[in-house]
Amino acid sequence: MIEVESLSVTFGQDASEVRAVREATFRVGEGESFGLVGESGSGKSTVLRAIAGLIEDWSGAITLDGERQGRRRDRAFYKRVQMVFQDPYGSLHPRHTVDRILVEPIAIHGLDSADRRIERALDEVGLGTHFRYRYPHQLSGGQRQRIAVARALILEPRVLLLDEPTSSLDVSVQAEILNLLQRLRREHGLTYLMVTHNLAIVAHMCERLAVMNGGRIVESLDVDALRSDTPKHPYTKQLLQASKGYDRETARNLVDFAEA
Repeated sequence: MIEVESLSVTFGQDASEVRAVREATFRVGEGESFGLVGESGSGKSTVLRAIAGLIEDWSGAITLDGERQGRRRDRAFYKRVQMVFQDPYGSLHPRHTVDRILVEPIAIHGLDSADRRIERALDEVGLGTHFRYRYPHQLSGGQRQRIAVARALILEPRVLLLDEPTSSLDVSVQAEILNLLQRLRREHGLTYLMVTHNLAIVAHMCERLAVMNGGRIVESLDVDALRSDTPKHPYTKQLLQASKGYDRETARNLVDFAEA
């Protein structure tokens, strides 16, 4: 469903140039849930934004369902591919009601039966129609993220790009949103590309993953190798060790592989 070949993204010029992504290559099968993991600044969210068409200055190849994508995407692309952002407090317009937030993509794409679509989307994310005319400030963090998921689903896409969709939520609410995403994937046959720094979430949500460091993909592996603690690259091993909690000896021996 998704093919990324030698994707590179550079910001700035000359002395201020930053190579955020360097020759990234991976594939995501139809109906698969694939994770991009790494520490902050590793380039994983930049990859997601390039795929979504939010970054135009990139090189390489991005292919969706067999169709090569250019730097600008047409309306049909956004009907098939939607994105759920990290921060539900920032991704919803504070002065728009839930109804207006959900009706906007319907109007942009000229779809009919807006009321039916909105009611169905709210029901699918576990919110009733009584949430329809509330404002974001009247919702909890978990409810806001459910609205963000409903907005992504309302166009009936085939691919969801998930940019750390639970990192700003409480732990108990994180589990609810992850279980919701799993159910929606089963019911709709969705393909997920999930960015996160949390290896436990990847182990729960994904079949395969790619590990990024310094803009590069240093290793691709399946979740079984992650669970069995058998990655091959030393950075992946270090990331896995760090995910188990703070240890003074481990912290003392940390290596900056981006500079190595």
